[in-house]
Amino acid sequence: MNQFNQFGQPVGEELLDWQPRQHPERVELKGHYCSLTPLRPEHAAALFAAYQLAEDTRSWTWLLREPDANAEAFTAWVESVCELADPMHFTVIDNRTNAPVGTLALMRIDPKNGVIEVGHVHFSPLLSRTPMSTEAQYLLMRYVFDALGYRRFEWKCNSLNEPSRRAALRLGFQYEGRFRQALVVKGHNRDTDWFSIIDTEWKALDRAFQNWLAADNFSADGKQLRSLENWRKEFS
Repeated sequence: MNQFNQFGQPVGEELLDWQPRQHPERVELKGHYCSLTPLRPEHAAALFAAYQLAEDTRSWTWLLREPDANAEAFTAWVESVCELADPMHFTVIDNRTNAPVGTLALMRIDPKNGVIEVGHVHFSPLLSRTPMSTEAQYLLMRYVFDALGYRRFEWKCNSLNEPSRRAALRLGFQYEGRFRQALVVKGHNRDTDWFSIIDTEWKALDRAFQNWLAADNFSADGKQLRSLENWRKEFS
């Protein structure tokens, strides 16, 4: 609810107890299907091999980087980013095989205002379109909202990246708008679409994720019985 100052001007809701939040740490985040662990050079060979399972390089189209020519080049990239505080990269580990199957990161970290973004999402064929891929995103959200107490979790993507736009909406992010000519990426214009989840939405989303990820929401052959969107409607 908006509040007003002595001039009768609306100044927004007062946050009496607000304090800057803690910067994320390189923590282990454990789930049922997968776990997140800080990206390390020893993950590089397995990650590169997992990405090589794709039929082509289309998963690189929307990334800021071009595909690496070989495992050595990919390892060099991992070594150059794995100790950064922002973006802070995590490796997704398949709990069944203990193998690295993809990466994602927390970025544009703003503890003062309690705002943080998920980005640099690169899932291999071993991870894409599996319960693990949803759980990986959920584990980061839960860390951001429950452990760190942030107010806002952002998702941004190229406006032409329809799979990313669909993924954001499926996960419960709200579309906020388009920043035109926001970037030049690989010699092409990029309009950027913005999505977010805020803390007041998290409780219902958390319940939907927990119910969707539960073992009894999947058939014996691994098919979902109720969609994440369906569960979300129940708790909205």
